[in-house]
Amino acid sequence: MKKMFTMLMMAMMAITFTSCEDEMIADTLEGTWSGNMYISSYWDGQIYDVTRTEITFDIDPFCFKSGSGYWVDYYHNAPWEYVANHIDWNVNNGVIHIYFIEDGDWIEISDYRLNSNRFYGTIYDGDNTVDFELYCTSRPHYDNYYWGYEGWYDEYYWARTRSAENDSTATVEKPKRFINKELKK
Repeated sequence: MKKMFTMLMMAMMAITFTSCEDEMIADTLEGTWSGNMYISSYWDGQIYDVTRTEITFDIDPFCFKSGSGYWVDYYHNAPWEYVANHIDWNVNNGVIHIYFIEDGDWIEISDYRLNSNRFYGTIYDGDNTVDFELYCTSRPHYDNYYWGYEGWYDEYYWARTRSAENDSTATVEKPKRFINKELKK
């Protein structure tokens, strides 16, 4: 009986430590990240490469290991300036899962390094993998809450409501994001 109790306690401690680690990862993710994401979009028979990606992770105040946010890919020489998606995300056993709401797609990030300034590693999308490198551009918990975070949202909102001919959300068929292995370094 004592042996079984000890094993049960060890299992509970392992779950607790994993949960705390997941919350620390989620807390570090919270904010806006920008940088290189070697992804492309396929649309109307053409492939267009992403020049920069911005991802905003907002933490759910009731579940400290998950949240929502935005993923915006910016393009050069494409029929649109950017493609934006709402995302839901969570951290489970150190693996970051991201769900693209408009696309209905999942990716996971399990091989990464993360600190308050830099987030880099490998994205797994089925059998496809790609390296990425992002830098933190703003955090909501710094002294001045309106510095960066709210300002980015206002710019994002303004960009989405500009003219329909430049807005990727106004196209009949949205470009399909995919990982382009040829863009890897």
